[in-house]
Amino acid sequence: MSNNIEAEAYHTPALLAESVDGLQIAPSGIYLDVTFGGGGHSREMLNRLGPDGRLIAFDQDEDAAQNALADPRFMLIRSNFRYMKNFLRYFGVEAVDGVLADLGVSSHHFDDSERGFSFRFEGDLDMRMNRSARKSAADILNSYTAEQLSDIFYHYGELRNARSIAAAILAARETDRITTTGQLLSILQPFTGRDREKKVLAQAFQALRIEVNGEMDALREMLLRSLEMLKPGGRISVISYHSLEDRLVKNFFRSGNFEGKLVRDFYGNVETPFELVNRKVIVPSVEEQRRNPRARSAKLSIAKKR
Repeated sequence: MSNNIEAEAYHTPALLAESVDGLQIAPSGIYLDVTFGGGGHSREMLNRLGPDGRLIAFDQDEDAAQNALADPRFMLIRSNFRYMKNFLRYFGVEAVDGVLADLGVSSHHFDDSERGFSFRFEGDLDMRMNRSARKSAADILNSYTAEQLSDIFYHYGELRNARSIAAAILAARETDRITTTGQLLSILQPFTGRDREKKVLAQAFQALRIEVNGEMDALREMLLRSLEMLKPGGRISVISYHSLEDRLVKNFFRSGNFEGKLVRDFYGNVETPFELVNRKVIVPSVEEQRRNPRARSAKLSIAKKR
């Protein structure tokens, strides 16, 4: 099996051409792919770089290393993208021309029953992107208070019955430690309803995954560090998959802060570090959604640093 085929099996990148087009890659530039995964976006970025260009990729999952690209212009750093600035400074990189981030979970993770990311498979409730991290989904379910669990399901899963779900989890763990996806599905079953089962389960699993991996804090940190590292005129392409990510990215690109609060100068002009490249989010074509159903919720936002 070729490296390309293996990478495609690992993850089919969403909005590949659109996200890389948005960077307007300069052949001799320095670019970041902060969510390497199967390497699909990185491979396309290398195709557009000249012999003097550089591509630095980040991924915190050890499994991604198997997809590393044998190219002298490429370097893969195994780390969470929130620490990009420290690593770049260590390697002598003071500024970059572009940043690409695909915030989706790789198909590899969803399809690996041992990782516990999907409600489709029986497996351990792990959900750690970085398997050397200490806190798993099972740890959260068995140690958090009712209030903490309710906050997670309400804020990260946008579940209106979060308090009831939290109470059911506390009741269940009094009998036995919750360690598998099957146990969690049994707890959630009364809250799903026949017509909304998959949606509710997806929201609950999403909420736990976000908490396990500190995804929202990491996203904020990545956006701030990207702003610092981008050269004037440099571009950032971000593909988001749920409303929490999408709102954060839109606010930051539009206003330079995560609340979306617009700051105006003496003359009433909005002061923002970015210029929006696309004012309306870019979504996958009908054809791409047919080929890759997991791309259906993808939304691409592109901005240029002033």
